[in-house]
Amino acid sequence: MSRTENKLRVESHKIVIFGAGKIGRSFIGQLFGCNGYNVVFVDVDPDIIARLNHQGNYRVVIKGEKEEEIIVPNVQAISALDKVKVAEAVSTAGILAVSVGKNALEKVIPIVAEALMLRYQTDPEVPLDIILAENMRSAADFVKELLEKYLPMNYPIDKLVGLIETSIGKMVPLMTIADLVKDPLVVFAEPYNTLILDGKGFKCPIPEIKGLAPKNNIKAWVDRKAFIHNLGHATASYYGHYFHPEAVYIYEVLDDKRVFDFTRGVMLQSAEILLAAYPDDFTLTDLVDHIDDLLYRFRNKALKDTIYRVGQDLTRKLGYDDRFMGTIHLAILHGKPFDKILKAMSYGFCFNAPDESGFSSGNDLSFIKQIGEDFEKTVIDKLGFDPVKDCSVINGLKQQYESLNDN
Repeated sequence: MSRTENKLRVESHKIVIFGAGKIGRSFIGQLFGCNGYNVVFVDVDPDIIARLNHQGNYRVVIKGEKEEEIIVPNVQAISALDKVKVAEAVSTAGILAVSVGKNALEKVIPIVAEALMLRYQTDPEVPLDIILAENMRSAADFVKELLEKYLPMNYPIDKLVGLIETSIGKMVPLMTIADLVKDPLVVFAEPYNTLILDGKGFKCPIPEIKGLAPKNNIKAWVDRKAFIHNLGHATASYYGHYFHPEAVYIYEVLDDKRVFDFTRGVMLQSAEILLAAYPDDFTLTDLVDHIDDLLYRFRNKALKDTIYRVGQDLTRKLGYDDRFMGTIHLAILHGKPFDKILKAMSYGFCFNAPDESGFSSGNDLSFIKQIGEDFEKTVIDKLGFDPVKDCSVINGLKQQYESLNDN
């Protein structure tokens, strides 16, 4: 086969998406599928794969002031276990996306590396851009390091692979069993539909798709997502649950002015920290407007986002580099106050909200029990705190935690 024929194998309007989950379907798949791309999902769920291939489309229900339904067309799916088919699909893709979660990336990257080698053999001049639709900091560095473990040393990764970090701001709630029984492929989501991504990461031209928002300094925007959006959401969940343990939905606790004002105050303190860290990327007006828009979105009653969903997975969300501690470390670096953020975090150590069916996370309950038995040891062992560098923060959190339990 000639080089020209090989080039024709790459389908510029085909996106391969690892992960047919909520973000993969409601956000990445919707953006590209509704803009003329053929969408190929790679997943491990045989039922989802079979249904996507049978239907060739799926529904996204937008939950806002007016409910809207979107049909995403031209869809197919491949089992992640079928490495030959996956490699063939990726080697001919116009663009790739990964939305599997940090822990699953280590399983996905070897398959991607194999596909990149097949693509390189077919035509060594065609780059592949990979959208990293993951809520994690320094995702590009993390994925590049993994890829280099599986690619030959002479593979020109900097020339042929674009690693596109993103800031995923779309909220996709947990769905009830009844909803999924009616249509296992349907996904509920909020109206927000902007994908912020790293404009400097692309090796190919940026796709001309409505909803893509390329930025020059993606690190600032990833931190804005973690330290304002994620921080504020978790604050509303933890603080709101403490005062309203009977409440189920985020909008319920935010209807309490005390919870609303506390959450907004925490987010505003974080905005001051972000301004110190990224003075060329944000203004105070920009961040305040963003905070007020987020609080409006958090109170979307149609979305029915639960306190449980927003707050659960405590060992990750209270971890040393996540929404609370990441903001605190940035504040310390820039000499900014973080007392409100520290106080908000302390409520997370009391969080035991159940979901709509009364189920509570066993891991979270175990963590809360360990916190009660030995606070310092648990935050060091389970959350990754540094006993020396984080000593003052640990002491401050412990004091706040003990005061909450004394009330």
